[in-house]
This record gives sequence, C-alpha cells and structure tokens, in this order.
Amino acid sequence: MSESKPDEKGVPELTDEQRRVTQDGATERPYSGTLLHNKETGMYGCICCGQALFNSDTKYDSGSGWPSFWDEAKNGAVTIRRDTSLGMIREEAVCSSCSAHLGHRFPDGPQPSGQRYCINSAALTFDKRDNNEDL
Repeated sequence: MSESKPDEKGVPELTDEQRRVTQDGATERPYSGTLLHNKETGMYGCICCGQALFNSDTKYDSGSGWPSFWDEAKNGAVTIRRDTSLGMIREEAVCSSCSAHLGHRFPDGPQPSGQRYCINSAALTFDKRDNNEDL
C-alpha cells in the first residue's frame, strides 16, 4: 500500500466521496456506507488524521441508515458545532483533531448517554481488534 500524501490543506489523499463528506460537509446516501453493518470489534477513527473517535462497543443499529454510536471513544474526541444549514438547527460532529466533518449528534440515542452520533462511513476508518486486545 502506498503512503497517502497530503494535499495543500494537509489532508491525505481521499476518494471523491470522502473529500465531499469530510471537507465539504456533505452526507453520504443512507444505507450506502461500508461500515453501516460492521459488527466487528475495534476502533473507528478519523479518515483524515487517524484520531480514535468511537469504540465498537458503543455502536448500535439506530435504523437511520448511517453508523450510529452512543458515545465517543474518549471525552473530547469529537467537537460539536451548531449547524443551521438546510433551514434546521442541528449539532454537527467534527473531529477534534483536524475538524473533518463526521456527521451529526442527536439527543435520541440509547442510555447511558441518550445521544446518537450519526456518522458517515466515508469519514471513518476501522481498526479491527480481537476481544483480548485493548482498545
């Protein structure tokens, strides 16, 4: 595998879809993401900088069409911004390390957090771990 070279903004080479989502704030079509049905144990990270974002233990099927998580991998991994686009008020979820757009957070998730981080597969990497490895 060749090393990914950053562009003029310092962003690694991305597919058109990954760039649209992470750099332009786009949303992938529901039920189209490669990680939506992933049930393996591991860590979901930022496609742009590699920061750990979500542990597979917090992933659940929200029925929304995008990978959903009820908490961040560690406090502060995801920054929440006010999003007033499309005539709505929402909470945009971005990587706290590189500000890549990930998706949105909604207050309708399961306990214990009550949050639903609705995240685009195109914004994520997945690092598979077996059950005996520390995440």
